Amino acid sequence: MKIALFGAGRIGQVHAASIARNADSDLVAVTDVVESAAKDLAKSHGAAVLSPKEILSDPSIDAMLIASSTNTHSDLIEAGIAAGKAIFCEKPIDLSLERAKQVGAAAQGYAKPIMMGFNRRFDPNFAALKAGIDQGDIGKTEMLAVTSYDPTPPPIDYIKVSGGLYRDMMIHDFDMCSFLFGMPATVTAHGSCLVDSDIGKAGDIDTAVVVLTYADGRIATIRNSRRAAFGYDQRVEVLGSDGMLSVENETENQLRRATADGITSAKPVYFFLERYMRAYEIEWAAFVESCKAGTPVPATIQDGINALALAEAANQSLSTGQSVEVTPELTSA
Repeated sequence: MKIALFGAGRIGQVHAASIARNADSDLVAVTDVVESAAKDLAKSHGAAVLSPKEILSDPSIDAMLIASSTNTHSDLIEAGIAAGKAIFCEKPIDLSLERAKQVGAAAQGYAKPIMMGFNRRFDPNFAALKAGIDQGDIGKTEMLAVTSYDPTPPPIDYIKVSGGLYRDMMIHDFDMCSFLFGMPATVTAHGSCLVDSDIGKAGDIDTAVVVLTYADGRIATIRNSRRAAFGYDQRVEVLGSDGMLSVENETENQLRRATADGITSAKPVYFFLERYMRAYEIEWAAFVESCKAGTPVPATIQDGINALALAEAANQSLSTGQSVEVTPELTSA
């Protein structure tokens, strides 16, 4: 498959590496608003630098990978549909839920794969946890807890255009809850600004807890913080009637030291590049396989709409102080 990459920033570089490692995909074109970044990435992978128009009009390019800024995602997906390309797009579809629904409507009935980039679904640890649930390893699931703490907050300039913590950061955790438990009945959000007062001045929060309740009584909690002094904290725990499944942090090494003074181990890896590089490779391989075999993608446009709808509900809950019901109207394209 011949692939064109939109976006040559940090996440674009990650995806370019995944394309290169896959024997069935070849990065042939790169585009970015920063021409020097596009040239550098294209040169390192033997690809050409093309404009978006050139990519979309080139019939030899089979698929486009959208890793550009969020405000370009929805338009590029629609342009890719019009051009007849297979499409892989990083989350979110858009910062606007209504705009995301418009994209979902445009994608209905489209013959080629469109896949959303929810890489955590493809982490081998979380995938094993999902398999354990599906196999009934712990009986009926009852409670889910997702912890996601970043080591440091992003720059304030990024915060201002990010869409807020729920849309930018917690959207991964909303998708994880949907992946493991399905869509909830209600969303109740709490949030504060405890890490950096400038984040609050920018109109956002940096510390949050969201409770999701399900129609059958199950409960999921998500905890987010923009700061964890010890590293990138990524844990999931599921309690069931017959036991518990959990995934702990990946640490810098596996050494545990036990002495009379206590037991110590290495810190968690520092950030998402170290933690999820393997997940990105598996995710890309899944997209390529869907394109080759004509099988459904494992993370759909509707999954993207669902996660964004939960973020929208969380924002509404935070502003009103009330739980928000997740209705079919909230998620239907």
